[in-house]
Amino acid sequence: MLRKPSALLAASALLLLGTATQAAADTPPPAAPSAACTYTPAVPADNFKGIPVFDPVKAAKPYSATLRTGQGPITFRALTDKAPCTTYSFKFLAQHDYFDGSHCHRLTTARIYVLQCGDPTGTGSGGPGYSFPDENLTGATYPAGTVAMANAGPNTNGSQFFFVWKDTKLPPAYTPFGKVTAGLDVLQKIAAGGEDDQNGPGDGFPTLPVNIKRVQIKSR
Repeated sequence: MLRKPSALLAASALLLLGTATQAAADTPPPAAPSAACTYTPAVPADNFKGIPVFDPVKAAKPYSATLRTGQGPITFRALTDKAPCTTYSFKFLAQHDYFDGSHCHRLTTARIYVLQCGDPTGTGSGGPGYSFPDENLTGATYPAGTVAMANAGPNTNGSQFFFVWKDTKLPPAYTPFGKVTAGLDVLQKIAAGGEDDQNGPGDGFPTLPVNIKRVQIKSR
């Protein structure tokens, strides 16, 4: 549950606690050079698993990720060619069981349509102990099935991310790093279950609990 929204629900933008949300265009330009990827120590450091060291060769390898949740599996294709710093971080955290046992703590059902996850504290303010730069923002859009990073401002990415369950308009400020390939129906089922409005109308904790049992990474 969010303690206080580091995200304000607005018609044009969603600023999330500890992370903000946005999605990417289907054919955005190439990602920034790998040299731009630096993981910087930051607080908070919840469920700390260490700080990854970027390896451009390993980061370039395509993969898919499947979140095994209590509501059903959700699989997405990682955009390793467009957001290598982001996808490398997500893979690092997943392979260190960072997300296991956590839950998706925020659902929005008015004007913007996202399910936010990735905070082991479940408050919306948690983070992995490091931050990294934005990527893949030029021309970014947020159609249904987009997976993007939440943030608290430019270049403050950590562990929190969101799924877009219905086409959503957001400013290009949230790194799109994945595309759902299976489980969009699961996201829509969660959305249909509603939320508790604790952050305002159409913005709160999902009524259907979305517990992440584990995240499986599969090379493609």
